[in-house]
Amino acid sequence: MDPAEQIFRDFLRQRKLKFTRERQALLRAVQQFGRPFEAEELLLALRETGYRVSKSTVYRTLKHLLEASLVRQMFFGGGKQSHYDFVGAAGASGSGFDHLVDIDTGQIVPFSNDLVIKLRQEIARKMGFEATGHRFQIIGRRAKR
Repeated sequence: MDPAEQIFRDFLRQRKLKFTRERQALLRAVQQFGRPFEAEELLLALRETGYRVSKSTVYRTLKHLLEASLVRQMFFGGGKQSHYDFVGAAGASGSGFDHLVDIDTGQIVPFSNDLVIKLRQEIARKMGFEATGHRFQIIGRRAKR
C-alpha cells in the first residue's frame, strides 16, 4: 500500500471516519498533480475522470489531508485564493518549499536549490535556531528574449 494512503487511512480511523472511494480518488488525484493546485482544479480533475464528488467533499477531504500533513496550504502573490501542494508521507520534513510565481500568467513553478537550503541553515544558526523547514517564493515575469 502507498505510504501516503496508509497515513491517511490511519488518520481517518483515529477520528472514526471512513476511507471512502471518494477520499481515495481525491488522495490519488492530489498525488498526481505534481504542482500546487486550487480546490476547484481538483474538483474538475475528479469530475473529468468520472468521479461524482461534491465541492464540500473536496474541501472536507483537503482539510483532512492538511491535518494529516499530507498536503500544505499556501497563498501566492498576496492573493486570497488557497493553493494546495502534496508533500506526501514525508509531511513537513526539513526540506524546502520553493516556488516561482509568474505574475502575468499565475503559473506556479516549484523548484529546489541547495543554495537556498544552505542559506536557511546559516541564517537560523546565526540567530540561535535550528532550521526545520522554509518557504521561499519568487514573484516575477518571464524575461523577454
